[in-house]
Amino acid sequence: MSLDDLFLEGEEKMEKAVNQLKKSFASIRTGRANPLVLDKVIVDYYGAPTPLRQMSQVSVQDGTTLVISPFDKSIMKDIEKALIKAELGVTPNSDGTVIRMTFPPLTEERRKESVKDVKKLGEEAKVAIRNIRRDMTDDLKKIEKEENLPEDVVKDNQNEIQKLTDNYTKNIDVAVAEKEKEVLTV
Repeated sequence: MSLDDLFLEGEEKMEKAVNQLKKSFASIRTGRANPLVLDKVIVDYYGAPTPLRQMSQVSVQDGTTLVISPFDKSIMKDIEKALIKAELGVTPNSDGTVIRMTFPPLTEERRKESVKDVKKLGEEAKVAIRNIRRDMTDDLKKIEKEENLPEDVVKDNQNEIQKLTDNYTKNIDVAVAEKEKEVLTV
């Protein structure tokens, strides 16, 4: 492994950690309806577990209601069961052609819980970033031994690894602050 590979791989892993955090944020409910909350809903479609969003059209109506329109109307009951099983905190209402899910405004208490969840996810992402930094530092030490690198080159690369870590940690802080603001906005 070369130094370039070390940094490319490390940066790629850190980018993935930040993207995973943002993906996780999508499942945290805010005051508005968001189709992404349905990403973890799996429907038993003729014996095959299938993601709900692959088998239906999902739209947002008036900001607080998700309208789920299945491509195959014969599986409405299965979709309702999957929605109830997913425990989204909202009861699905079916009229035979579409399923509506109205998200009530979050209570102050629920908003505070959501902010705690956001902070927890942010902290987990920071731990992932620090683990990547540790791995990069370990790899740098291996490269140092293999290629007999001068001490100042090793020191410079350690500083670069730390700058990269600080940059991605800052990205996480920004993402957490944005999501907190979104959750607390009434």
